[in-house]
Amino acid sequence: MSRIGKAPINLPSGVEVKVLNNNIVSVKGPKGELHQQLDQDISVAIENGVIQVNRPTDQKRHKAMHGLYRSLLNNMVEGVTNGYKVRQELVGVGYKATNEGNVLDLTLGYSHHIYFEIPKELKVKTEQEKGKNPIITLEGCDKQLIGQVAAKIRSLRKPEPYKGKGIKFEGEQLRRKAGKTASK
Repeated sequence: MSRIGKAPINLPSGVEVKVLNNNIVSVKGPKGELHQQLDQDISVAIENGVIQVNRPTDQKRHKAMHGLYRSLLNNMVEGVTNGYKVRQELVGVGYKATNEGNVLDLTLGYSHHIYFEIPKELKVKTEQEKGKNPIITLEGCDKQLIGQVAAKIRSLRKPEPYKGKGIKFEGEQLRRKAGKTASK
């Protein structure tokens, strides 16, 4: 982890980083603004467009925190410059997804529709092409929030191992099982 922590973070143009009181780091860029509370032992130095994360000692805890907070800050800088995108695919007969603003309306084979409210920090888009599975696209600058919301949507109908029906991430390889074999 210490190798990750020692790597500097280059700031692209248009990105502002400030260390506020109580060790809160604020990153502001074209896609939005993010805040992160750092551990009291970890310090952040910003010089000449480069962020350096420092630790006081070589204790195991400090090494772990060093790498963690460096990664979190790097994800924040990446998020406010380029943003993050997660695409999910609905596999199954009759599975549908539509959205009205930030409310996702899912039909997943249950007796009722599922209405899922997406946080206002994220943008949601649904697309349905004839002959293809419906796709849900989440976009935003906060990697942690996107991952959490995507995992919650996936948990509404996890892919099952026999036919592969359910909500899966685009490009995800599912482990399939063989069905029952009848013996005579």
